[in-house]
Amino acid sequence: MNIAIYGAGGFGKEVACLINRINRNGGDWQLIGFFDDTKPVGSAVSRYGKVLGGMDTLMKVDEPLAIAIAINDNKVVRRIRESITNVNISFPNLIDPSLFMVDDQTFTIGEGNIIQNDCMISCDVEMGNFNLINDHVVVGHDNKIGDFNGLMPAAHLSGGITIGDNNLLGVASVVLQGMTIGNGVTLGANSVLMTQPRDNSTYLGVPAKRFDF
Repeated sequence: MNIAIYGAGGFGKEVACLINRINRNGGDWQLIGFFDDTKPVGSAVSRYGKVLGGMDTLMKVDEPLAIAIAINDNKVVRRIRESITNVNISFPNLIDPSLFMVDDQTFTIGEGNIIQNDCMISCDVEMGNFNLINDHVVVGHDNKIGDFNGLMPAAHLSGGITIGDNNLLGVASVVLQGMTIGNGVTLGANSVLMTQPRDNSTYLGVPAKRFDF
């Protein structure tokens, strides 16, 4: 099936690489190019393709097309998803073949998720829609992850964690077992979350403490 990437920046290139890895392991995606509202039509995106247009062009697509939203900002991802009303567009999960699942029979997942290389997902894990799970992320047992979350490289979730929507867990951050993260929480790089966070707040440090900016 034809697929295009929304977002022609560095992360878009990484998702193009992910699609290539999936194809080398039995996938059959045909990458036709990129959509981006900030770059001219025809702009080359490294060796992976060209910019086909922006949202206006995507809304006029008249045949089935899969879209991967490759933007490393969960608020922007949500806005783009809500803007795409073309019934010809679908949102597949793109999962690196290197993913290690402890028990794939107890893993449930929605749509539009991107899981990069060398991640681990344990048993009885639920994942919603349009989450970015970056390189080397560990998701422990009995975790529930909502929608539009970003887990940056090497983030680690212990067991029994519930995460709502629109949260960002920074590079090499850690969430200890049993925590509940609501909505709009940012956990800084290398931080360790040991207490329940407030919604729409930023936490930094070891142990992570709330900061106002």
